Amino acid sequence: MKRLFAIIIALGVISCQSQEKRIIKPVKEPVKMEVSKDLEVATFAGGCFWCTEAIFLELDGVKSVVSGYIGGKIANPTYEEVSTGNTGHAEATQITFDPKKISYAELLQVFFATHDPTTLNRQGADVGTQYRSEVFYHSAAQQKTTEDYIAQMALEGTFKDPIVTKVSPAPTFYVAEDYHQNYYNRNQNQSYCHYVITPKVEKARHLFEDKLKK
Repeated sequence: MKRLFAIIIALGVISCQSQEKRIIKPVKEPVKMEVSKDLEVATFAGGCFWCTEAIFLELDGVKSVVSGYIGGKIANPTYEEVSTGNTGHAEATQITFDPKKISYAELLQVFFATHDPTTLNRQGADVGTQYRSEVFYHSAAQQKTTEDYIAQMALEGTFKDPIVTKVSPAPTFYVAEDYHQNYYNRNQNQSYCHYVITPKVEKARHLFEDKLKK
């Protein structure tokens, strides 16, 4: 899909969903989920992983963000295979964070505020099951918090359309090829980065100024 970006720009099809005004309220209760002595892990799929990686790397308390593939039917998929939409994998980011500085609940709030969870298998001009909205939980606590938060947003009408974000147990996460890692920070002048990712990052900086790395 990204290879078609130049053509899409020329046709004027690109529309950045991140500019829609909506209020994403904080999750009511933080999650306590330890996967190591000091750090925890969250895994989110919300469109192109170049976008989500760039946003979460900005947050204080986030130690690392790895782009990869999850939720498919073959082992060790390549980018080319996932891009066909036939493997069942989603492009996702696996976030390692310090819960003393930022909670899972806060990460969940950022996730829902920086992508469109109402478009099925699509984010903007990126179309296919690999661009679906899905939260992969690592504990019963993460599952409950995510499901409760989605229910809360649905009840309050946070989005005008129904939320289609899936909530699933986290299966094996396959790390994407090296050139995908930290992609935005290394390729900010590239067209996709400039027209699609930069607006998302700037919006996140504005909405979550108090959560950014100093």
